[in-house]
Amino acid sequence: MGPLVRTAALNGYVKLCHTLGIDSRALIKRVGLDVAGLAAQDRWISGAAVVELLELSAAAAGREDFGLRLAESRRLSSLGPIGLVVREEPDVRSAVGLLLQHEHMFNEVLHSRLSEHNGLATLKVELRLDEAMQTRQAAELVIAALHLLLRGLTPQWQPLSVCFEHTAPADATTHRRIFGPVPDFDREFHGIVFYAGALDAPNALSDPQLRTYARQYFESIATPRQDTTLPDRVRELIEVLLPTGRCSVEQVARSLGVDRRTVHRRLADSGDTYTSLLNATRMHLAERFVAHPRHSLTEVAHLLGFSMPSAFSHWFKEQFGCSPSEWRNQRGTSSNTDAEADAV
Repeated sequence: MGPLVRTAALNGYVKLCHTLGIDSRALIKRVGLDVAGLAAQDRWISGAAVVELLELSAAAAGREDFGLRLAESRRLSSLGPIGLVVREEPDVRSAVGLLLQHEHMFNEVLHSRLSEHNGLATLKVELRLDEAMQTRQAAELVIAALHLLLRGLTPQWQPLSVCFEHTAPADATTHRRIFGPVPDFDREFHGIVFYAGALDAPNALSDPQLRTYARQYFESIATPRQDTTLPDRVRELIEVLLPTGRCSVEQVARSLGVDRRTVHRRLADSGDTYTSLLNATRMHLAERFVAHPRHSLTEVAHLLGFSMPSAFSHWFKEQFGCSPSEWRNQRGTSSNTDAEADAV
């Protein structure tokens, strides 16, 4: 069974379909979901089915902004019990931290990460499914819902950039209405970039008198996320360290608070090596970065931790059987710049 989501992920769906003049019942049945079952917010359903349903609905309505429109019907109640606690957290940082720590309690497809660097904070969202499929509408639903949640917590909320991996829509009116003039498309990740200081803003919704009760209730029903394994942590650190040019096993070990030998030994226990994880992470990122023409291939080489574009090109050919420029051309995303061609 693939990752699941609560039926609350589709709150407002039927009403939106009615507004746009499309048959929600037929679409729901088409993806194998139970129409009547959607009335129960806490029921778990297939995440892949929900993602497919959103794409089919957008196509049926002829609206690229379908996911955004659905996000506007979101309330804290859509998060289930964790919404009660998020509402009472004292500041944005603790509210976001709690939300990310327990996101598995309302959506198993989402894998989010918050990082801070040089006064900026980046909230990245990844949708992990067991099959390759279009996720434009689901990604925009999630990002818009997060943005609206943060704006509810602090009225002064204003992101610096709202990033999407997919291309810009033909009409970005709804994007600008929800996010302001900051949507940025063809990026290498889905997420929101903002000043880190916003995390320390007080939560405008919080009632200190209710906070203890909310926490006690949540702790009585909270289910722990499956522990993150060492290979998972190493992959995360590799992704962060690659662009810095300091992605060595020694640096990863220091970040984990252990020595290099401990990293090698514990990875061996799980059947992994540092080199295999480094290569797998590079391959995953390379597919994402090379596909987006906003980055020259020289920039991609830097983002993947290669000191020279020629070294990146040689590695890419070994992994994918062709040069990065050929791979990009095959997907119709070449920037066709002489400098880029010369670089690889």
